[in-house]
Amino acid sequence: MNVARRLVAEGLGTAMLLAVVVGSGIMAERLAGGNVAIALLANAIATGAGLVALILTFGTISGAHFNPVVTLSEALQGKVPGREVAPYILVQVLGAFAGVAAAHGMFGVALFFASEHVRTGPAQWWSEGVATFGLIAVIIGCSRSRPAVTPFAVAAYITAAYWFTSSTSFANPAVTLARSMSNTFAGIRPADAPGFIIAQVIGAALATAVFCWLYPAAPAGATVAGTVAPGDFAAPPR
Repeated sequence: MNVARRLVAEGLGTAMLLAVVVGSGIMAERLAGGNVAIALLANAIATGAGLVALILTFGTISGAHFNPVVTLSEALQGKVPGREVAPYILVQVLGAFAGVAAAHGMFGVALFFASEHVRTGPAQWWSEGVATFGLIAVIIGCSRSRPAVTPFAVAAYITAAYWFTSSTSFANPAVTLARSMSNTFAGIRPADAPGFIIAQVIGAALATAVFCWLYPAAPAGATVAGTVAPGDFAAPPR
């Protein structure tokens, strides 16, 4: 696939993802009448539904990473050439900010304005590490065992992680940066973003190491009908 097409797909997909996350957060907050639980539920469902649709749409073009730590993990696995890592991350970040602006425009608010939503402290940093560890674990585990279900598994995990983490599972440095410029339900203070990003990178690195060990790359031809049997991972006899 042409590199330009992959980069456009990554940027556009990330922008659409942020439009879903931020736009649904604004709509949920406006309609929930102050009930934060209802607003979070609506935000989570919309994000999960949007994510599976976007992965299915862009996955065959760019891999549908929409996330710098996913790109870095894929590069460590040898699935993304090193020369493409920086361009991927750049378009993801630019796309994320574009998505925030698009969401704000739809709801008649300033395109960018710094968030005042406090999200900091050891519990939230730990949550981001756990959330990102789980995201990379799902991606590696499913893509190496049941690749056909990966989009659905990733979306289901993110929907769940909105609820089982105190940080509501950003699990994405590009998303974190862009949401710092949204003083809405989905926002995060700019001062709190670095702590989230550090935790996300650590969680992704650990998950990549652990799950590449648990799921060694399958040999050529091992995938049949979207499923790889565990025995197919065994190293060939010497």
